[in-house]
Amino acid sequence: MSKVSNVPRLNGSWSISEDSLRRFVLHASGNCIQELLSASMSNNHRGGGDVKGDYYDGWKVVALEENGIEISKRRSGSFNSFRSRWLLKSVSPQQFITVANAIDAAKQQWDADLVEAKYIKDLEDNLSIIRLRFGDHSKPLFRNREFIVYERRETMDDGTLVVAVASLPKEIAAGLHPKHNNSIRGLLLQSGWVVEKIDDDSCMVTYVVQLDPAGWMPKCFVNRLNTKLVMIIENLKKQVLACPTNVVNS
Repeated sequence: MSKVSNVPRLNGSWSISEDSLRRFVLHASGNCIQELLSASMSNNHRGGGDVKGDYYDGWKVVALEENGIEISKRRSGSFNSFRSRWLLKSVSPQQFITVANAIDAAKQQWDADLVEAKYIKDLEDNLSIIRLRFGDHSKPLFRNREFIVYERRETMDDGTLVVAVASLPKEIAAGLHPKHNNSIRGLLLQSGWVVEKIDDDSCMVTYVVQLDPAGWMPKCFVNRLNTKLVMIIENLKKQVLACPTNVVNS
């Protein structure tokens, strides 16, 4: 486990070597990956018997969309985690690759409110530091917020893809990238994707998010976040359906 408690502080930020940063982020992202896998496996093969309001492993189903997307939430300490899931059936090899390649925190296609996504540093081939910025005209939940996050991509032995995204501690983030003008630096506690192959040529796509956007959201914003989760999965779904099913990756 990497420790950062003895790193020198400079004006509210930490000056940290790249090696120490890499070790810290590898440890943090490893924990995030395990949490994402746990969330995705929570009653993953129930066969569509979910009922709104039911609880499974602490997850409460709050919405079942007509398009097959399930929205759930779970209390995690003083925060709520939100999860959206979608079962993609009869997946060709090329469609699975399309899903995997499309998932990228720095791609603005997932969120119309995202005005800038910039890579700050690559720590390893599958591990990057990214700045996400939301503008003045974004919805209230994200208006004028920015997040300094890591993104780590891992493929498990069974072919499951996990993409973990979470904020760096604010002192480390400040040392890597000064805050933009009058923007507010939010905290993405945990988020990410799990794309799991299932035996019958299907795959389960799970997206989990837990965040504090610098001022936790009032209850009226929860519905807006749920809508955003549906939109994110829908955008992915459109890409998959546009992919030819008869193309096999060479």
